[in-house]
Amino acid sequence: MRFAVLGVGLIGGSIGLAARQRLGAEVAGYDADAQTLERALERGALDTAGDSVADTVEGAEAVFCAAPVGALPGLVAGALAASGGDALVTDVGSTKRDLIAALPEGGDTERFIGGHPLAGAETSGIEHARPDLFEGARWYLVPTERSSGLLYDRLHRAIADLGARPLAIDPESHDRMMATVSHLPHVIANVLVAEAANALGEESERLPEVGPSFRDTTRVAGANPSIWVDIFASNREALVGEIDAVVERLGRAAELLRAGDLEGLAEWHRTALADRRRLVETELVGGPLSELRVSVTNKPGTVAEIALALGRAGVNIEDMALYPAADMRTGAVSLWVAGEQEAERAAKVVRELGYTVADVSGGE
Repeated sequence: MRFAVLGVGLIGGSIGLAARQRLGAEVAGYDADAQTLERALERGALDTAGDSVADTVEGAEAVFCAAPVGALPGLVAGALAASGGDALVTDVGSTKRDLIAALPEGGDTERFIGGHPLAGAETSGIEHARPDLFEGARWYLVPTERSSGLLYDRLHRAIADLGARPLAIDPESHDRMMATVSHLPHVIANVLVAEAANALGEESERLPEVGPSFRDTTRVAGANPSIWVDIFASNREALVGEIDAVVERLGRAAELLRAGDLEGLAEWHRTALADRRRLVETELVGGPLSELRVSVTNKPGTVAEIALALGRAGVNIEDMALYPAADMRTGAVSLWVAGEQEAERAAKVVRELGYTVADVSGGE
């Protein structure tokens, strides 16, 4: 397999390293910064470096656009225009609605499938890239209604082979969720650092040593402004809504403190603990894999519809495969799901979409 990586910083460089080491893929790369490109070659993230986007994507089966979100619309359009007709194009940006809305009109849009690995860090740059960055990480896939099912299958497999856990999500849900769990923490970290510097600076010329809670909470404060300004701007509507909601919650916490409501404060604390456990400590579904065979017609958006419905239902697709019929008009999609109960739930979701589903785990 031949990959093209456009932008070889932390994420792009890690894709190159993982693809070469885990998949044995040939990786071509391009970056507007010549020194970054040279460093990516030295670190073994790339086999070859291109002089332009068109030069780099030639012959690629998968093109990963790994640039700041503000540059992605132009980069994706250029990659679609320059790459071959059977090449999939994806991105790694943390917002999706603006990017998908800016896709060029025409048949090439079926070759684009949005992507977002939840594997960033407070560090950035090719110097910090590593091949295990995506190991066990969630990697959201954001297909459009025209995305090719065959290319979705190819991308899903490639992402899983890189060590990540792919899951389909629609662009609106993706951006709302990222505003809450990714972008808002950066805003709060920035605000907390500013408040602490102001309040503690008034007490003494020398700031006191801070505790681990402060360090943990503010770890992402001020992270790479050139990247995060674009992210805030592209998701400003959802992010402003989340900021307003946090201000309201802080106001209610202040009311409990003013009133000296100890029991209310204790309940508030207990609820936070329970919510955190529910959000970040949920066990992954285990058990043997079940294979579900779904009968489909061969038309754009079919695979995306099924994957998105299962994603909304919280069902993880561990693997998938497409089996087109000889006439290419119909076919089947096989979905592998972990756990018998999850398989039953997945089958119910897919049947509600109007498809015929059979559990062929024990043989056809």
